[in-house]
Amino acid sequence: MNTAVNETPTQIEYAYNDRYINRELSILDFHLRVLEQAVDPLHPLLERMNFLLIFSRNLDEFFEIRVAGMMEQLDLGNESHSPDGLTPKQVLEQISKTTHEAIERQYRILNEEILPKLREEDICFLRRGELTPAQSAWVKKYFQEQVAPVLTPISLDPAHPFPRLVNKSLNFIVTLEGKDAFGRQIDLAVVPAPRSLPRVVRLPDELTDGKEHHVMLSAIIHEHVSDLFPGMTATGCYQFRVTRNADLALNEDVEDLAKALKGELNSRRFGRAVRLEVTQNCPQNIYEYLLDEFDLHESQLYKVHGPVNLARLLTNFKRPHLRYDSHTPIIPKVLKKSENIFSAMQKQDILLHHPFESFAPVINLLREAARDPQVLAIKQTLYRSGPDSEIVQVLAEAARNGKEVTAVIELRARFDEESNIEVANVLQEAGAVVVYGIVGYKTHAKMILVIRRENNKLVRYVHLGTGNYHAGNARIYTDYGLLTTDKELCEDVHRVFQELTGMGKMAKLKKLLHAPFTLHAQLLNFIDDEIANAKAGKPAQIIVKVNALTEVQLINKLYEASQAGVQIDLIIRSICCLRPGLPGLSENIRVRSIVGRFLEHTRVYYFSNNGDARIYCSSADWMDRNLFNRVEACFPIVDPALKKRIYQQGLLTYLKDNQQAWLLQSDGTWLRASVEAGKELHNSQRLLLAEIK
Repeated sequence: MNTAVNETPTQIEYAYNDRYINRELSILDFHLRVLEQAVDPLHPLLERMNFLLIFSRNLDEFFEIRVAGMMEQLDLGNESHSPDGLTPKQVLEQISKTTHEAIERQYRILNEEILPKLREEDICFLRRGELTPAQSAWVKKYFQEQVAPVLTPISLDPAHPFPRLVNKSLNFIVTLEGKDAFGRQIDLAVVPAPRSLPRVVRLPDELTDGKEHHVMLSAIIHEHVSDLFPGMTATGCYQFRVTRNADLALNEDVEDLAKALKGELNSRRFGRAVRLEVTQNCPQNIYEYLLDEFDLHESQLYKVHGPVNLARLLTNFKRPHLRYDSHTPIIPKVLKKSENIFSAMQKQDILLHHPFESFAPVINLLREAARDPQVLAIKQTLYRSGPDSEIVQVLAEAARNGKEVTAVIELRARFDEESNIEVANVLQEAGAVVVYGIVGYKTHAKMILVIRRENNKLVRYVHLGTGNYHAGNARIYTDYGLLTTDKELCEDVHRVFQELTGMGKMAKLKKLLHAPFTLHAQLLNFIDDEIANAKAGKPAQIIVKVNALTEVQLINKLYEASQAGVQIDLIIRSICCLRPGLPGLSENIRVRSIVGRFLEHTRVYYFSNNGDARIYCSSADWMDRNLFNRVEACFPIVDPALKKRIYQQGLLTYLKDNQQAWLLQSDGTWLRASVEAGKELHNSQRLLLAEIK
């Protein structure tokens, strides 16, 4: 007799390395996707060049923060494995291999594609051998009058040890023959290029027939470097640049955060060296000397075929046909029809989707509040804004007008620390109350609260957002902002401000989720609800759009949801440590990244919730730092029309993109999305530009 055997499928066991992607390598992959935009025919020429420069700036920060941190771990003998199973040493080796290849590709794109195409448009960066006699004479005069007086050549000898060179500054190392005025035989000198000098100099129209012809500062110094050493001969001149550790280390028990920060900011300029860039033609004995001086090994040396500081190349040429078509962000109709912003907000919740819609209503809310005699108080968080920004000026005006202005300023917003200290000073001088948030937790929530007296009652008006209060960013970053008078939301925002400015227990909130208290736990609960629905045979879906996903508990919970049959789409701009498409673990998870004209910055969480969808917008990415070490606000979208709009425009549009999308494979590689046969082209950002009118 035959006995049937019920075979249960074998559960695949995945090791850590198979379950997670390394965070540093994932962010490096994002930088490579940005680099690919420089060869993408979808972008006009000058925009492609701009992506090349953005890649340079991104890579600089990557070395200053991420690589520097890994090197620090290595120095401390840290051999512990990250969730992906790699040690700091293994990660650094992989970074070195990938970045060397990427930088080589970057300069190849510049020299073989971008610069020749710019020449066709009469935009030239002339090399020394290409100058006419008249142009050479002009350059010589420019060097003598504008450059030489601010240069400080430093000879290298026992009395002049190697100088301390500022992080990312352009420098030249010069080989010399002959004796100086004191009879010393000096072979080497260093010439730092002052930051005050432009890196690119435009030749006068009369010498170029009005064409955009430029000379690099490095070429000007190179040509005339011998003039800096009278009686000696410069036999060689080589550009170099050193990148240093720029992460700030602050004790959490400091008495005055602003004072402590000022002290730290100086050290950023002279942190430990992490990378050396030299020009291709730099001789071995010279770069070995420099490596030794900076205590670096050869794997940290980058030979480049062109200027060593691409980030400071020019792209602001007046050639509209080589740029994106101009775009004027729109003002929602409800705001145009209302006599003031307060009456508009009383009628309905207003959703702003930047940069398709204007940032002006946010500034108008503050401006009207500053001048309205009925407004008593304004409270606002500031992460990145700048002392000259309209928002800061309007807040200062409000304080001078006698309003109670409270600004919670995050001084430690990376690379904006100095600017934020200035913002604090401007506001304090105007009479505002300035609070630096909570020591140990960065205040990253985006909130404005306006309190107005109406018919002897106090009424609250609130703005909540996913992006910074920065008008410049709002033109190039995609973000959501909500203007609301919802009583519970307004009460919640009031309580969070109390939490930030005073003392006391954690605020109990009705609608807002906030980190570091309730957000992480609630997200896990929402995913659990989708798991329960899937197991009960009900539809279950999760869509998450964030800049980064690194937090292991959430990743594991998403794996659990996938195993239960929940359909999961993740739109992750940069870092994703989750591996999609693994059989038995994540086959129901798809991950895509959108890289295009605008920097994708909206953070939206969607849970289908058995037909009664939950949609939240937030300032928080799904990262450890956002969920546990920052103050973040996550707000629900309640209005059905707004929910529908975010679902369709802010999520589905991106899931259909086959032009700007990159798809994450289970092995950790990213593939550019392609247009399937019979499918229409779908460019999410372009469609939104056309749609939101």
